[in-house]
Amino acid sequence: MKINVVQKQIQALPADALIVNLFEGVTIPAGATGAVDSALGATDGIPGDGAVSRLIRLGDFKGRHNEVAVVYTNGMIPAPRVILAGLGRKEHFSLDRVRQASGVAARKARDLGCKRVTSVVHGGGMGGLDVRAAAQATVEGALLGAYQFREYKTNGDSELKEIADFTLVEFNPGRFQAVNQGARDGEIIASGANTARTLINRPPNYLSPGMLADYCIEMAARVRIACTVYTEKEIAENKMGGLQAVSQGSANAPRFVILDSMPGGRGQPLVYVGKGVTFDTGGISLKDPAGMENMKADMGGAAAVIGALQAIGELGLPQRVIGLVPLVENMPGGRAFRPSDVITMMSGTTVEIISTDAEGRLILADALHFAKRYEPGGVVDLATLTGASIVALGEGIAAGLFSNSEKWAERILQSARQCGERMWQMPLFAEYGEKIKSDVADIKNSTGRTAGVGTSAYFLKRFVETEHNKDAYRWAHVDMASMMFSTENKGYQPRGAIGYGVRTLVELARSQE
Repeated sequence: MKINVVQKQIQALPADALIVNLFEGVTIPAGATGAVDSALGATDGIPGDGAVSRLIRLGDFKGRHNEVAVVYTNGMIPAPRVILAGLGRKEHFSLDRVRQASGVAARKARDLGCKRVTSVVHGGGMGGLDVRAAAQATVEGALLGAYQFREYKTNGDSELKEIADFTLVEFNPGRFQAVNQGARDGEIIASGANTARTLINRPPNYLSPGMLADYCIEMAARVRIACTVYTEKEIAENKMGGLQAVSQGSANAPRFVILDSMPGGRGQPLVYVGKGVTFDTGGISLKDPAGMENMKADMGGAAAVIGALQAIGELGLPQRVIGLVPLVENMPGGRAFRPSDVITMMSGTTVEIISTDAEGRLILADALHFAKRYEPGGVVDLATLTGASIVALGEGIAAGLFSNSEKWAERILQSARQCGERMWQMPLFAEYGEKIKSDVADIKNSTGRTAGVGTSAYFLKRFVETEHNKDAYRWAHVDMASMMFSTENKGYQPRGAIGYGVRTLVELARSQE
């Protein structure tokens, strides 16, 4: 989808569809919606007498949140149809409501077969939002809402409906530059989120650790950031015992990817760590086969980091960001690691294996220890880590956040709120540390069903610490297991991979400016 910005009156533009909006409770359209209404049959230019107003009076469109309606123009304006997007009640309006309205309207336009779509900047007028932020959210919503995954459809383009051009309209010349900048930002950030979605949606036989590492190399070259890939040899040389153990049962060798937006940059970098289990059978502690197909998404944290670094590179942010992506496949087999094994991590800590299905924390632990060499200003790890987090917070509702710094946690939560990616802060009680103590090693990797969310986070905290400093750097852990897939089309989220976390990570890096 090509994004354009023009300075025109929307009702005068040729397009397959125009997108305008309305707040719930408004009976006489104003602004751009009013201008379109007047052009669609208003008598002597009387406000509230056009086709849009008639639809409202009939009760066929109320402006409710995520409501859409189509008005056919009968040749009165160059565009044959107008799509009305409901913004909901004005007191509940936000940037995320902008994304949702834009996503629903864009998907409707796409499903109608529209190739050229022109839209107002939702929220930039009566909504009272910052116009650059509103333009960014409008473009983000359109690109996210119209996303489709069709890489393995054999009918090619025969059934494909796709918007080719999406144009934002801003009539006020004094606001045009801000709209243009916001649209560019929205295009880049949404493309990063859609990259994460595509990687998650790909089947595991097309996305082994090596294949995903190769993708990182290609992406980094395209957006001009640095990429280093450790193979089995470098992983062994760095004594990354977690990566080595988890990958033992697979024919696909592990990889450790380092993405750097600004090699040699001054100041303390941010470090993002993403769990990259390209498929998780549970290993010897085999998962229930029912639903195991969804375990191709166990690299959702890695996908978020990769998508975020792609966007950060394209935006050219001055904040140096490093992405650490440990990549493995967790399989059963004659060489697979076992319950009761004891492994030695990169940090030298020994870990008793209780469950081979608690593998994500092992590869994250090596990456968190590796991060210390950068002396980071802040670290965030993202992982589809525990089923317990889904039970705690609900599927598709929110991710859990743990941190050793209240200020750092609030920065991340603020970035998430700005993007509409829900997080809820969870406690790191010292008692969780008692539960992961082992009789035969320093710690164990699982405590069973009880306290699964907190103990997994505390396990990771052990690798943030050093011998002389209990909190070596500001760190937060995001358990995003509940945010892997959407089962329905809603707002700007179509069915399939959510691509959660990309926009929050980008916003966090932008806020450091």
